[in-house]
Formats: sequence, C-alpha cells, structure tokens
Amino acid sequence: MNKFLCIALLCAAPVWADTPLYSVTDGYKVDENTLKGFRTWRAAACDRCHGANQEGMVGPSLVNSLKTLSKEEFITTVRDGRLDKGMQSFGNNAQVMGNIDHLYAYLKGRSDGAITRAKVEAQQP
Repeated sequence: MNKFLCIALLCAAPVWADTPLYSVTDGYKVDENTLKGFRTWRAAACDRCHGANQEGMVGPSLVNSLKTLSKEEFITTVRDGRLDKGMQSFGNNAQVMGNIDHLYAYLKGRSDGAITRAKVEAQQP
C-alpha cells in the first residue's frame, strides 16, 4: 500500500464521528438505541440513588454530572463503581455493560436538555 494512502487513512476521521449520539423529537421520543439506554436505566434501578429524573438523591445529579464527565469517565464509574461514595460496581452486570453506550446516550441527552423528561418513548417511523 502506498505510504501516503496509509497516512491519509490514519489521519481520516472515523466514520462514526459524525453519527449523532442520540436522536430525539418532541423532547421524549427517542431512537431505538437511546430507548435501550432508558430501559437499562430502569432495569438497573439507578433511580434509587440518582432520582427518577436523574437530578440526584443519595447519589449525585447525573443531569449535572454528565455536563463535565467524559464518556470514558462515565464508563469507568459505572463499571468499577465508587464504593467510597456508595456507587456500586456494574462491571459484572451484562445488561448494563452490554448497553453502556446506549445508557450514556440516554443520560447525555437528559444532561444536554434534548430529552426533556425522564420517561421516553420510541420515535415513530
């Protein structure tokens, strides 16, 4: 392979870079993957600590936290927990870790203000 072509391929932006993290209409109708994130949120009972609207209770407000927390930091926190602060580890939870990107998208949509209510529905085609 031509060395200039190799350099061009290495420098090119990934195809997924322009893919939106989530899609939302009317403030609560979301794409299929973001809906999976909401369902993961519910199944893991994250609301017990972070509140039904992700605005915090015993645990911090995720609406505020995801304004500054990177995706990598979010994944590390969910996977490893923060036992010193009462956050359990979900690293062995296949449903949570299998949907971590979707969970992040859902919570990021809430944090960004694009998803205006905690309970979401599927977008209609």
